[in-house]
Amino acid sequence: MIIVTGGAGFIGSNLIHAFNRRGERDILVVDNLTNGKKVHNLADLEIADYMDKLEFIEAIKSPSFLNNVSACFHQGACSSTTEWDGRYVMQNNYDFSKRLLHACIEQSIPFIYASSASVYGSGKNGFSVDRRCELPINMYAYSKLQFDQYVRRITDTIKSQIVGLRYFNVYGPREQHKDSMSSTAFHFNRQILSQGHANLFAGTDGIADGEQRRDFVFVDDVVKVNLWFFDHPDRNGLFNTGTGQAETFNTVANAVIDWHQKGEIKYIPFPEHLKGAYQNYTQADLSNLRQIGYLDEFIAVKQGVMAYLDWLNQSRS
Repeated sequence: MIIVTGGAGFIGSNLIHAFNRRGERDILVVDNLTNGKKVHNLADLEIADYMDKLEFIEAIKSPSFLNNVSACFHQGACSSTTEWDGRYVMQNNYDFSKRLLHACIEQSIPFIYASSASVYGSGKNGFSVDRRCELPINMYAYSKLQFDQYVRRITDTIKSQIVGLRYFNVYGPREQHKDSMSSTAFHFNRQILSQGHANLFAGTDGIADGEQRRDFVFVDDVVKVNLWFFDHPDRNGLFNTGTGQAETFNTVANAVIDWHQKGEIKYIPFPEHLKGAYQNYTQADLSNLRQIGYLDEFIAVKQGVMAYLDWLNQSRS
């Protein structure tokens, strides 16, 4: 059996979809369906069982519960970068992750988990998997870094596979339940349909309007990286998961406009509450991912956005 925590979420459900295409259906989904909208991500998937996260936390205390598990993909987390309840975030993203990690270690189960590029903060020191580059600027990022640090401290003593993937700005199908935390491509598409224009932040900190740059990575590529590590259980470590190429928000908005063949860009004032807690630039350093043998190319933003909007707007009709 394969376990996917956060399996009803964005990346988790895409990962299950990919396993289904491989013919794999013996999958346990762990999630919290308080947000019932996430059920749409599960409706077309084939799984063996579902467990609520709180039940799962209790179940893994039993040594026999994880018998016959071939891998655990830990994608579940409180992913809101604007959540400042530190106790809540650390319980969800740090404490639970440690418990699950050790349960997997005891059974020598490969453990592939979602970290985040948010650990690099403003990015002023770069985006390499290096402690000197890591300076989180919100609670979500701090919780992810602390778990990465915990993994670093114990890795040399563990024989089973442990892989952390630092996701950059992921976009693509099955993210609509995330509301405000959905990708810019999702929001721009909705805005073009409802208002005729895409809202982009005006410039700040010397950056021109809409010229903030992010490493936007298509969810299919993120899934491919996860599956590659599943297929290569001898590879371990922390790895960036992005395209390695920063693109502007203007580029994403124009790709959405090109798909619709209508619309324009409107610049809005930069929000006060995001000043000092916002990444104006991200670009994954993929050197260690390439060094361990992952050679697949990543989909460029324009092609990825076009494919995403094909899916997104078809699902609306």
